[in-house]
Formats: sequence, C-alpha cells, structure tokens
Amino acid sequence: MIGFKKFIFDLRELFKIELFKLGDTPITLTTIVELILVIAIFFIISKFLRRFFQKKLLPRFNLADSVQFIILRLTHYALIIFGVLFAINMVGIQLTSLAVIFGLVGVGLAFGLQNVTSNFVSGVILLFERPINVGDYIQVGETIGIVKAINIRSTKIITFDNITLIVPNSKFIEGIVTNWSVGDPKVRIRIPIGVAYGSNTKLVTDLLLKIAESSPKVLPDPKPNVIFKDFGDSSLNFDLLVWISDPKERFATISYLNYMIDEAFRENKVTIPFPQRDIHIYHNDQ
Repeated sequence: MIGFKKFIFDLRELFKIELFKLGDTPITLTTIVELILVIAIFFIISKFLRRFFQKKLLPRFNLADSVQFIILRLTHYALIIFGVLFAINMVGIQLTSLAVIFGLVGVGLAFGLQNVTSNFVSGVILLFERPINVGDYIQVGETIGIVKAINIRSTKIITFDNITLIVPNSKFIEGIVTNWSVGDPKVRIRIPIGVAYGSNTKLVTDLLLKIAESSPKVLPDPKPNVIFKDFGDSSLNFDLLVWISDPKERFATISYLNYMIDEAFRENKVTIPFPQRDIHIYHNDQ
C-alpha cells in the first residue's frame, strides 16, 4: 500500500515538473494533457454537432448536398480553431508568446511544406468559390469521376471503376478542370470514322445518321449530324456528332454506337481500312 502511495506521489510530482516556458507560462506534462483533453472534447462536440446538423437541421431547409457539405466542413473547422484557442487560454499560455514561436516555425515550414500549404490554400478556395461540388461529374487531368468529398488538403473522387482517388486540391486551381455538372448537363459526342477510298459517301452518311437516331441515349434535338472531315492518307474521314443528356453516359454511348457502326458497315460492305506501310529492304552488295 505504501509503495502504491509513493508511486502516485512520484507521478504527481512528475506531472508538475517544468519542461519549458512559453513567455511567462511554465509548461508541464499537466499543461500538455489538459491541452490535448480540451481539444479532444471539441473534436467530439464537432462530431455530434455535425451529425445533428446533417440529420435534423439541414434537411429542413432543402439545401443542395454541396451546400450542406460546405456548412458541415466550416462548422468543423470553426469549432476546432475555437477549441485550440480556448485550450491555450485555459492553461494560461499568452498568445503573444505563441505568435513569436509560430512565426519562427512558419518560416521553416514555408520551405519544407510548400505543397501542403498550396493544397491547404487551394482547399479553402474550393470551399468558398465552389467551382466543383460534391456529386459533380468532373475531369481533372486524366482523372474522370464523381466528387465524393472536398477536404481541406485533397479531394476524393470515385471513378467509374469504383476506385477512390485522392487528388491534391492544387490540381483544381492550377490545372484545367472539366465540370460536366455545371450549367446545361447535355454534352456532344464526336465519333471519328474512316472508310476506304471508293466508298459510297452518301450511304456512309445515311447509315451513321440512322444508327444515331435509333440509339436510346442520343437526343433527337439537337439532331445528330455527320461531317465529311477530310481525305486521309488511307481513308475518307467522317465525324458522327450526337448529343446526350447525361455526361455520365458518354462512354457507354460511344461503345454502343461503335458496335452498331461496325455491324452496319459489315452488312453493307463498307470497308474500314487500316494503315498500310511499305517495307523497303536494301541490299548492300559491297
């Protein structure tokens, strides 16, 4: 029993040992534990408050999912910042002392964490300017998919292969982003087709238009169109232009039309040529 009491006494004394000072405030293990506990409490409060907003409050206002997402994110960040400031003030640390330390640390981090800082600032811009929203169908670089979440450092995108990609927010600010969900959702699809020289161009045009008009995904207005584009090296080149109402159906529609074009051309003896290359063999008689 005496040994246990001594252990408790030593433990208390350990937590009272001054580790360092911030200004005039001594920092002990007790100070650090109190800081962590208070910030953790605000994390828990944020979690329950966001759940209440999401389940009970926000649905009453019929807000878009993207607007609800921004409100929940900003609520979380505001509570955490307030929690950190409250914890610092509670343990008696002067903010002026922290300002000097953060200034010195910030200079070092500015060089070592340039990408993190860039992504953080980009995340703030995305949340306020809202060029993309949760649920949007977008393309950034070679990545195509649905926006699942916009975080302060990165954005989560779900591809059509059900793969989750984490894209740094700076990609959305620095690069070109195609957002098919903004404005009028209908998009035009361009399908290039080459046929052999000597083919009946009117027959090719009629077949392509018939296929497009029979497709369930192709819109009747604007009407499908066929363009005789140019005379290629080994083919007469056409473009089939069609409109669809849902950009998410783009790849499925292209695949369907390609299958139908291949079948119709086979039935009507329209040849799709392939590039021919001549191989020259040189003999060295020496």
